Amino acid sequence: MAENNNKSQLNNKNAAPTDPPENSEAPETENSTKKELEELPPFEVVEGSRIPASSFMFQFKNVEYSSGRNKTLLCYTIERGEGQVFRGYLEDEHASAHAEEAFFSNVLPQFLSTGAGNVICYVSSSPCVNCAACIARCLRRNKTLKLRLVVARLFQWEESEIRGAIRGISSAGCQLRMMKSADYLHVWQNFVEPDIVMNEEGESEQKSEQEAFIPWEDLEENSKYYEEKLAEILR
Repeated sequence: MAENNNKSQLNNKNAAPTDPPENSEAPETENSTKKELEELPPFEVVEGSRIPASSFMFQFKNVEYSSGRNKTLLCYTIERGEGQVFRGYLEDEHASAHAEEAFFSNVLPQFLSTGAGNVICYVSSSPCVNCAACIARCLRRNKTLKLRLVVARLFQWEESEIRGAIRGISSAGCQLRMMKSADYLHVWQNFVEPDIVMNEEGESEQKSEQEAFIPWEDLEENSKYYEEKLAEILR
């Protein structure tokens, strides 16, 4: 475990502004910047059914420090009372909305209106404070909802606010645990697809070496480490 523990790494917004070029007028530069920002498209959380294998292997790797892993991937299974099963995944880049918030605020409510029963979410890292609050609200509003949150890594678990947020979703009724080898295999089989590459003839083909899930060497060791930390938080 040897990477820096950051759930998201955004562009440096604190960098000193550069001086405007000579003969430029400050008001016009400011207005053009404002206009450019207004024309940017709204942030959208990516949603689909299958994750590229390389993205899964990188984002879900359960290292202690997560430098460069600046997305949250959330794979969900929703089981309704009449036996219907729905699967999908969401991902974000932490620009303005997180995958957990998008799922519990926008996706899941569509199913709750018709009586969703069991929900399992496999997430690349545990939720931040705001997302944890969103999850807790969802559980309090839907008393019959059974939720399991299975996470690869604990996000900033040393912070008191994060620890309190984790205890909050647990007390609200969420079953929270760390991913093990069997969970990784399950996600691989149900939510992952091999990357598509172009061959020398310019035709698309799948990477054959990605057909089977190959665990990294310290997967189980890291999982046990996080299990101990989670137990300490929930104690």
